[in-house]
Amino acid sequence: MGGGDIGIDLGTANTLVYLRDHGIIINEPSVVAINQKTNRVVAVGTDAKQMLGRTPGHVVAVRPLVDGVISDFEVTEEMLAHFINKAQKVSKRRGRPRIVIGVPSSITNVETRAVRDAAMNAGAREVFIVEEPMAAAIGIRLPVMDPVGSMVIDIGGGTSDIAVISLGGIVNSKNLKVAGDRFNSDIISYIRDEFKILIGERTAENVKMAIGSATKPATSLEAPLRGRDLLTGLPREVIVTDADIREALAPSIQVLVESTKEVLETTPPEILSDVMNRGVILVGGGALLIGIADRLSEALKIPVTSADDPLTAVARGTGIVVENLDTYREVLIEHDNELPPR
Repeated sequence: MGGGDIGIDLGTANTLVYLRDHGIIINEPSVVAINQKTNRVVAVGTDAKQMLGRTPGHVVAVRPLVDGVISDFEVTEEMLAHFINKAQKVSKRRGRPRIVIGVPSSITNVETRAVRDAAMNAGAREVFIVEEPMAAAIGIRLPVMDPVGSMVIDIGGGTSDIAVISLGGIVNSKNLKVAGDRFNSDIISYIRDEFKILIGERTAENVKMAIGSATKPATSLEAPLRGRDLLTGLPREVIVTDADIREALAPSIQVLVESTKEVLETTPPEILSDVMNRGVILVGGGALLIGIADRLSEALKIPVTSADDPLTAVARGTGIVVENLDTYREVLIEHDNELPPR
């Protein structure tokens, strides 16, 4: 098959592109900056992310995906076209590529159609759609096609997917809107309530990456935070500790724990014993939060580990699927028969 085939992890926070024979070549934020006067796209990806919360009146930086699904169709199309063109330049192949795209597990037919149409309009020859937890499991080389249960928790930017996989299909899954973005807004509201300081999303994200944790780390961490003092209206800097951030994130992490328990409760016992033997694997950006695996393991009483390089697991999975389409044909969400007729 053509060498230009690509796999895309279309995420709320970041979009990753895997090019056949090249590996992951693009890992950029899912942000597009648009000039409203001319309706032209000013920047995509990393350049646009720098502009979030810093744009003049006529330029808006938008995140076209919300909670893992497309909320702004045209902008998503522009973004996909930009990334596909970038990949085509690297592959130097003429012609339209076949594309495998990862989507959250709770996606509806309409939303699947939106993803498919956006990719087709952006220049795909054929589009195949795979559920993200499935792609992640394939990306971290779990034996998804074997009659053995594996459990994956994908904590992304907009959504978290908890899935139990066996024989090339998802046996049981739950998709929740508690993920990276929710953690950021937890931090923003906590800092506003406790310190009376208003901070932006970028600042919250940075402090989460620097000192965020789910269990108490060995050494206590602290970081400076700059924002607007709500009492005086002037800029102010405070020092926050890992304990503050942990307290801010606690309710959301509890929701994650409860949801994982719900999935385990409704999983067939045979598969449950496999999961107990093999443990649960965390993927996605949320897996990088310090101590999250220990926190889950403690609550669920089964081993939980973070995958190596959890951020790229889904993209690697879409890449493996696009390179071995015949082997993984069963894991794809088929296009025509599972969707209502056009």
